[in-house]
Amino acid sequence: MADVKVNEAKSTDQVLEQIADYAVYGNITSSEALETARYVLMDTIGCGLLALRYPECTKHLGPIVPGTVVPNGVKVPGTSHELDPVHGAFNIGCMIRWLDYNDTWLAAEWGHPSDNLGGILAVADYVSRTRISDGKSPLTMDTVLDYIVKAHEIQGVLALENSLNRQGLDHVLYVKVATTAVATAMLGGSKEDVVNAVSQAWVDNSSLRTYRHAPNTGSRKSWAAGDATSRGVRLAMMTMKGEMGYKTALSAPGWGFQDVLFNGKELKIARPFDSYVMENILFKISYPAEFHAQTAAEAAIRLHDQVKDRIDEIEKVVVTTHESAIRIIDKTGPLHNPADRDHCLQYITAIGLLYGSLTADHYEDEMARNPQIDRLRDVMETSENTQYSKDYLDPEKRSIANAVQVFFTDGTSTEQVEIQYPIGHRRRREEGIPLLLNKFHDNLKTRFPIRQVESIITLCEDHNDLARKPVNEFMDLFHI
Repeated sequence: MADVKVNEAKSTDQVLEQIADYAVYGNITSSEALETARYVLMDTIGCGLLALRYPECTKHLGPIVPGTVVPNGVKVPGTSHELDPVHGAFNIGCMIRWLDYNDTWLAAEWGHPSDNLGGILAVADYVSRTRISDGKSPLTMDTVLDYIVKAHEIQGVLALENSLNRQGLDHVLYVKVATTAVATAMLGGSKEDVVNAVSQAWVDNSSLRTYRHAPNTGSRKSWAAGDATSRGVRLAMMTMKGEMGYKTALSAPGWGFQDVLFNGKELKIARPFDSYVMENILFKISYPAEFHAQTAAEAAIRLHDQVKDRIDEIEKVVVTTHESAIRIIDKTGPLHNPADRDHCLQYITAIGLLYGSLTADHYEDEMARNPQIDRLRDVMETSENTQYSKDYLDPEKRSIANAVQVFFTDGTSTEQVEIQYPIGHRRRREEGIPLLLNKFHDNLKTRFPIRQVESIITLCEDHNDLARKPVNEFMDLFHI
């Protein structure tokens, strides 16, 4: 580290300034982005509700101290919990991410911008109930939709050219930064307040990616984003009580984020903050699987009818993919838990070939005991198609291509099924949105009686009615 001894004031890091300026003053004018944000809201809450079926998720929910009563508490969808906004953000964020089924952004860094809804919904609900208790009007859902777009944009633009994973750091740092920015603005913070709060998020650092990779893949990857979004709320609330910030949290020689954790590289804002990320967000509509494997799952499922009666005759399965998939989810050897399995390209492909479907239940221990799964994994060959890797990073394409072909012992084979764009891609919106609405409806039915389901659907499908809805009344619709 450099020997820095001169203690003189420096100008504020431009990245902090740009984030804060957008969070406070950014004006969302794209109707496509706002409409997509409505679908994000529906899909994200639905993913959280579906996760409530799994005790490994619900064990993390509720107050830290049982019986805690919080004035103007945040309501956690699908539960009876009413929590403080920090732990409310954790609960909602944990639910959202548990099944790896909410939206995705792929660039130099990967991530799930809807993870920020943990913080956004918690703060919006808390602010609304506090305002009502003070005789003021609550926030309405149009504000929530605006901040969903902003959080997606902050996280996603940071991810375009700033790879945390190549430094061994986890993408949830960008969740923490984005949530901190929008939560501070939602609490009434000025641009200076947002700069101060966001600087704290960078100083916090990032968790390691240890829990996402062999030999340590584990369930922390399912609550790490909840932890990040709740920390963002905490930093925002501390800042609004007057806590100072750090102008050169990124650039300080020797001690800033860039020198300590980013190999001395300068963080880049690759494009002006607007609504690019929301307009291009990737939905996980059909399959709860790590996104780099979405098209492999779809290709395998298309091949199911051709192979289902010939499983014992399969000699090899060739999966052609892109570099990021090979680096992240190309796994051989034992898989130890559901978190390990839903991040394994071979396991996901094997399930598609064997069952012609893929659900969260396919990752559970009982299903994983099927010996045919590991037999297929053992005969899989993965290879990179360099054009797939180029198209993955091309801002005009952003494909996530995979191809699957099955070869049999008698010398015959299936055709190679290649899928460039998953069902949740912007290029397949017309095809995907009806399926996304069906997914939301099905997820609601796992938790609520049909009359409640229909009232929620009716509201959410009308953009204007939803936008006018007070946030507290919206959250009440999901309370048990």
